[in-house]
Amino acid sequence: MTKQFKKGEVIFREGEMGDTLYQIEEGTVSIYAAYEEKEQQLLTQLGKGKIFGEMAVVEAYPRSATAVAEDDVTVLEVESSEVADFFKTNPDRIMDIMKSLSGRLRSLTADYSDVSNTVSQIRNSADKEFGGALADLIIRFATAYKRNKAINKLSVEADRILSQNGHSEGYAVKVEDFDKGQIIFKEGEVGDCMYDIHSGTIGIYEGYGTSDEKLLTKLNSNMFFGELGMIDKVERSCTAVVMENNTTLEIITESDIKELFEKNPAKVQMILEHLSYRVRHLTSEYMNACKVIYRVNEAKNKGDIDEGLKSEVKKCND
Repeated sequence: MTKQFKKGEVIFREGEMGDTLYQIEEGTVSIYAAYEEKEQQLLTQLGKGKIFGEMAVVEAYPRSATAVAEDDVTVLEVESSEVADFFKTNPDRIMDIMKSLSGRLRSLTADYSDVSNTVSQIRNSADKEFGGALADLIIRFATAYKRNKAINKLSVEADRILSQNGHSEGYAVKVEDFDKGQIIFKEGEVGDCMYDIHSGTIGIYEGYGTSDEKLLTKLNSNMFFGELGMIDKVERSCTAVVMENNTTLEIITESDIKELFEKNPAKVQMILEHLSYRVRHLTSEYMNACKVIYRVNEAKNKGDIDEGLKSEVKKCND
């Protein structure tokens, strides 16, 4: 359905629940954090052909920003129940949405790194004054918590659905078997595909094969990995290693997505849900760290950082 918005009109607000995405047909849309508040920040401006609000149709989740018509705007509004038909006539938009979600992940990863470093600085300065750059960082993340605490909730139902989907069902583009010890990709390599685990276990390592080797996580059947390499052609941040014999993986490249949607649309929906879950989960981790910093800032202003809060700081992000 086509909708029109006048200059300055709000299309949707941060924190609202939604079940529609929008494609701009005419005009420009501005995306704001903390719109009409003291901390208002213009995140980006989008022009003709661009899509926004996509997370709401992947799964129910509060809007993470406010969308405002920069001038008179015409948009195509697509409800969650209409997304499959939208993709059939606009297959290229599947990758657009994946790239949008991966962009959020990259941005969130950078923010999470910053907030984790700030917690570490607080931890190392627990009995000192928080001055200079550290004070500025504390205010930044305390403010982020105040503004976004309403969305600091994970969907348990979505977790359950993700864990129950059978990824080996239906059409698969390319399936291969691997033996224990085989390296799927190495840290630092530029990726061009993602993987769906049909059976077996994959270990994700940092510093694999070095004295600093660290097993970050184990991935089992019905899980995806390596998706950012497929979407953005970026360097792999970790090494993926097969942990048991007869592990079976489906290998998916960007050029496979259209065919996969035509023959197994449920698989594409799973990939979108997986990306959305990663955004939600990292958002929750980020907000949990911001909450600790918010509490430190409040206690600092009152001159009362007690042992309980110091302990919470020490445990944060462990």
